[in-house]
Amino acid sequence: MHGEYKVPGGKLVVVDLEVVDGRLSDVRLSGDFFLEPDDALEAIDATLTGFPAEADAQEIAARVRSALPRDAVLLGFTPEAVATTVRRAVGGATGWLDHEWQFVHTGPQSPLTHMALDEVLTREVAQGRRGPTLRVWEWASPAVVLGSFQSVVNEVDGEAAERLGVQVVRRVSGGGAMFVEPGNTITYSLYAPGSLVEGLSFTESYAFLDDWVLVALGDLGIKAWYQPINDITTEQGKIAGAAQKRLADGTVLHHVTMSYDIDAAKMLQVLRIGREKLSGKGLASAAKRVDPLRRQTGLPREQVIDSMVATFRRQYGLHDSELTADELAAAEELVASKFSTPEWVQRIP
Repeated sequence: MHGEYKVPGGKLVVVDLEVVDGRLSDVRLSGDFFLEPDDALEAIDATLTGFPAEADAQEIAARVRSALPRDAVLLGFTPEAVATTVRRAVGGATGWLDHEWQFVHTGPQSPLTHMALDEVLTREVAQGRRGPTLRVWEWASPAVVLGSFQSVVNEVDGEAAERLGVQVVRRVSGGGAMFVEPGNTITYSLYAPGSLVEGLSFTESYAFLDDWVLVALGDLGIKAWYQPINDITTEQGKIAGAAQKRLADGTVLHHVTMSYDIDAAKMLQVLRIGREKLSGKGLASAAKRVDPLRRQTGLPREQVIDSMVATFRRQYGLHDSELTADELAAAEELVASKFSTPEWVQRIP
């Protein structure tokens, strides 16, 4: 069995092992991390050999920590990272390069269609009709996208939204409200089999699935990092927020909205929570909280997207794809039967 885990902001940890009679056997830890003293590596292998294969990550990490000499120095990884890698090996986790990734980037779609497409494409990956996919969104009109569990009246000034032509929609994932306008955000979704995040906690999976974005932003000259639970931030402020939804079989939808050039004044008219958070601080503070990629890169939005996609393609491979007629038809049906209905949009009034 083979498991790999790239520590967010750190190094790659690799574990090869076997399971014999319910216990770990022939454990071999490796990676591009740094570890002193040198024989600490053998100590970790030895202490894990014979350990119960069903042990959880916390138990494995404690076992690793207990085997380390007092003066041990671990750089680029932790006992918890070793535990995660072991759980991924035992669970049959896959890596990014084990999959043939598809890329979808179509013309502008309505906010409701985007909500439906996320559900449809996640289902298509789960059922094996579509390979793991990266989809970049283009917005046809302004919207507030509510998290699955948010209250409409608590989050949105309905009169302002109607006056400004901002549609209120609800997505399938949790998390906070997003204010979007065409050309002002960069939104993308990853649709992946559960094996890709096997052995990872929800928090770990956010960092794991966002790690390529940190590389992509670095390629654009932006030093960014993952901020638990679901944010990507820079020294100048938050730059993106992520949300996830898992199907019963583990298939994961992971989508991210990045601020390119948000109209902070309009956002504060529409979003109640944002207004309360920034009360007394003025719109200058709002602009700081929604830190646009435009100011940090000086590049057109399309060029930022192209650079990010190129980074993904270089790291993991990417094959250009299109939405199928069946996928679009399924999305249209879901818009009518679910996402446009008051029962869904107003499920928490």
